[in-house]
Amino acid sequence: MRLSRYFLPVLKETPSEAQIVSHRLMLRAGMIKQAAAGIYSWLPLGYKVLRNIEKIVHEEQQRAGHIPLLMPTLQPADLWRESGRYDDYGEEMLRVRDRQDRDLLYGPTNEEMITDIFRSHVGSYKELPLTLYHIQWKFRDEMRPRFGVMRGREFLMKDGYTFDLTKEDALHAYNRHLVSYLRTYERMGLQAIPMRADSGPIGGDDTHEFLVLAETGESEVFYDSEITELKFGDRTIDYDSVEQCQAVLEEFTSRYARTDETHDAAEFAKVPEARRRTARGIEVGQIFFFGTKYSESMGATVQDADGNKVPVQMGSHGIGVSRLMGAIIEASHDDKGIIWPEGVTPFHCGIVNLKQGDSAADAACEGLYAALTAKGLEPLYDDRKERAGGKFATMDLIGLPWRITVGPRGLAAGVVELTSRRTGESEEMTPEAAIDRVAQIYAGK
Repeated sequence: MRLSRYFLPVLKETPSEAQIVSHRLMLRAGMIKQAAAGIYSWLPLGYKVLRNIEKIVHEEQQRAGHIPLLMPTLQPADLWRESGRYDDYGEEMLRVRDRQDRDLLYGPTNEEMITDIFRSHVGSYKELPLTLYHIQWKFRDEMRPRFGVMRGREFLMKDGYTFDLTKEDALHAYNRHLVSYLRTYERMGLQAIPMRADSGPIGGDDTHEFLVLAETGESEVFYDSEITELKFGDRTIDYDSVEQCQAVLEEFTSRYARTDETHDAAEFAKVPEARRRTARGIEVGQIFFFGTKYSESMGATVQDADGNKVPVQMGSHGIGVSRLMGAIIEASHDDKGIIWPEGVTPFHCGIVNLKQGDSAADAACEGLYAALTAKGLEPLYDDRKERAGGKFATMDLIGLPWRITVGPRGLAAGVVELTSRRTGESEEMTPEAAIDRVAQIYAGK
């Protein structure tokens, strides 16, 4: 993409309503625009990152054997009356009525709707286990929406639902999700710690939240510092293996890590004092096992091997797709702007022409642009007739991980400059070497 033809409405000043880093930088970098309190338009740069995050979520869900579908944003109230949650959910639920005088709601979650789909089409234990998920917009009418996409009213969320014959099978599905979530977050450059949490209005006894440590986190968290040394890495795992998934669960949850809602001071005191930590955390996902809470109330049963009808064991598993963007920025930025991890960056590399209009510089930039594109990469070429300082400031603000700088002086020596946004380190090399280096960095990502 050529920046002269792109829509990137960057701001020089920070809007007064932005209270945290991610909100400030997303507004300044031209990624979002507020439409109403807690509701945003996603401008091209923000939309690209959002889709990259969504792509990783899809890939890891399907790697784990989960099946995508798409449910509507509006749901009939009668389904929620069946489960008993329509009145219990409270004022966060946006309730509407159509022209036929039917009660509807803008879905804050989808347990009822997915249960209705299941009971309409699945009747035998032979069709289990089953995990269905979708990525869809949700709405929760927060009393005080704030912090940009971190606590908005409209948000993009992946919610998945497991259906199993036995509790043991359902707990394996729980463990499988924990493993897939660890992989998902690490691919985005995040360390998200699974912490024992409260189930809230979803219900259930077994639940973990995944939290990214950040000063602006809404939750106070208590944890054993050893947990921050754990990495899932590039290990392979058989998602059908109960033993392998259970081993990962034990590895990542055996150390103390809890939110303030479930904190146990006596248990925390058993952690060696040198390893006790208190911090703030941003919730980016949660997994639940709630058994037959919805299947019993809504009649979602299957016939078992003995011919008896039994309610299915269920779980619910969510990832905050749009919230993840804010969490990534909170965890990866400096005083100049965003620093995108390679896994989610909107463009793989920036190209800065220090002397637009110079025939040699223009030709070199065009060559870099074409060569990177031919390798399947997407560069952002700043071909504007702007001062070099302004071009560098824009690249630093929007946070592309790598920048190739082209100028007449370097070209006279046969080199360009490749710069890492994260470290600030630069290296001079031939244009061909810079192209190869960037391609190697993204190979396999």
